Amino acid sequence: MAQVGQMNQLKVVKEVEFGLYLDGGELGEILLPKRYVPANAKVGQNLEVFIHLDSQDRLVATTDRPLAEIGEVAYLTVTDVNRTGAFMDWGMPKDLLVPYAEQRVPMEKGKSYCVYLYIDKSGRIAASSKLSLHLKETNDTFKSGQPVKLMVVSRSKMGYTALINGTHLGLIHNSDILQPLRMGQKMQGYIKGIRPDHKINLTLQKRGQEAQDELGQMILAVLEANNGVSELTDKSSPEEIFKRYRVSKASYKKALGRLYKAKKILINPDDIRLAK
Repeated sequence: MAQVGQMNQLKVVKEVEFGLYLDGGELGEILLPKRYVPANAKVGQNLEVFIHLDSQDRLVATTDRPLAEIGEVAYLTVTDVNRTGAFMDWGMPKDLLVPYAEQRVPMEKGKSYCVYLYIDKSGRIAASSKLSLHLKETNDTFKSGQPVKLMVVSRSKMGYTALINGTHLGLIHNSDILQPLRMGQKMQGYIKGIRPDHKINLTLQKRGQEAQDELGQMILAVLEANNGVSELTDKSSPEEIFKRYRVSKASYKKALGRLYKAKKILINPDDIRLAK
């Protein structure tokens, strides 16, 4: 059965002057307007199409791909605000509605927000910036140290909320933020831990023994590539350290300490050197 708000593989069942009709199963035959019909498309062929509602709320297909589908979160821009709510550009002819009741903060024309796409009670495709109403905030499968895909979706006094693997929400605390973040930004992250209330803490840095070993190898590689000398010491600024190694100053100092104890480097006031 065809799914509204998603990409579908549908069979062409009829060709007419103004397009093709596709088999939508229980949804009935769905029109693919002529302007979207691929060259050489014919009856019996399967086409990948997106099902949505046109300006008259009729089901219609398109071969264009929207910026997001039902059940996904996307960073979209508001094109208009009226009595009904805010309207966002999601790559379709008809803009996406965010009702006032689904706005975490009042939306403004020209600004962008992270929103979740869903089907409302009337069967229309809509969006919500109240992500916690639609996504899980508590852990059911994640493990500490697990690598995950993150998307920054909002900010609070405690830090940044991020979407985890497209299904859950977690928090990157201010103390774990070493670089500027922006809304909609996607990146690699890690599960830092699970709080007593089962909510998820996140970090952008790999943790534990493996991370320290990798950092140590990176430091040695930099030294070897620079005649055995680096001016980046344990006294260097956090910004300089992060720019080079993408880690905190604390992690860098720990790695230097481990290399020094292993007699692989010498730590001087103004530089570090490979031990001979």
